[in-house]
Amino acid sequence: MGGTGGRQPVRAVRAFIGSFTSVGGQGVLAADVDETTGALTVTGATDAVTDPSYLALAGTVLYAVSETEDGAAVAFDVSGAVPRPLGEPVSVRGAGPTHLAVTSGHVLTANYGSGSVSALPVAADGSLGAASDIARHQGSGPVAGRQSGPHAHQVLPAPGGPWVTAVDLGTDSVRIYRLDAAAGTLRPHGETVLGAGTGPRHLAFHPAGTHAYVLNELVPTVTVCRWDAAEGVLEPLGETHVVPEGATAPSYPSAIVASPDARHLWAAVRGDDSIAVLALDPSGEKPTLVTTVSSGGRWPRDLTLDPTARRLYAANERSGDITWFDLDPATGIPRRGGSIAAPAASCLILG
Repeated sequence: MGGTGGRQPVRAVRAFIGSFTSVGGQGVLAADVDETTGALTVTGATDAVTDPSYLALAGTVLYAVSETEDGAAVAFDVSGAVPRPLGEPVSVRGAGPTHLAVTSGHVLTANYGSGSVSALPVAADGSLGAASDIARHQGSGPVAGRQSGPHAHQVLPAPGGPWVTAVDLGTDSVRIYRLDAAAGTLRPHGETVLGAGTGPRHLAFHPAGTHAYVLNELVPTVTVCRWDAAEGVLEPLGETHVVPEGATAPSYPSAIVASPDARHLWAAVRGDDSIAVLALDPSGEKPTLVTTVSSGGRWPRDLTLDPTARRLYAANERSGDITWFDLDPATGIPRRGGSIAAPAASCLILG
């Protein structure tokens, strides 16, 4: 990964951590970030919502899903030291939301349990209104116990148009929607079918917006896809492993991020409890596994790249910590910098 080229680094002054309150987590934690070392200092926490497993930030408003059977989303004012709820949690009209994104005046949630995507309008003060649309997936996959029905795991706006991608682990596919911001509706546009039984979980876009990298959970691979922003079409090109050849430990990839200079990908792998480092060729179509390093804990559920692209954070759910790494500017290989305790940590965002 390239250096900053003499530019002043973008300062990430705060971090927000989501965690599972049902197994000992503190809910949503706020922390200050030391811009020199990357170290985190927790300033406050709130358990106002159950199992806030994923977060998204828009200015001074933080959004969280409540990953419960009666799924919900909630907004927080984070202008102070402790996150403060902006109104009551709002039903997403779906079960087990695992991911959310903010775009075009709406919060979108991926509802794993019910295999659906919800759209909730954002009010002027940042609070959430009742769901304006629910897009329900259909289908299944060949892996017994994991793919008996649809399981939307991530929803992410795509670059270069009105498109929204929804990654579905249960149907081995990525769905493309057009978000009508005025009506608050998700209009189905297309579906890209990936390898049977791969269980796609999350994707990350190439910084140029030309490709997408879909991380699979049920097979430890990343599927490279070409992205046509004009037509809203995702085209699979090939797969690359994120664990070394011959690895025998059960591996369940969870999160993937791309470097802003388009030279590297990093993927978190649970079970193996590693971070895979992949080098990208100039075309963006041929990632190569360079190495893997320890995630610094057990069951890394999320990875976050800081705004300077010099540091990587891992949320290790089962060991209950956030570990940060300094990234080698030439190779992209992470070197452990430190960690803090964060019981049942599920994600971290910076802003």
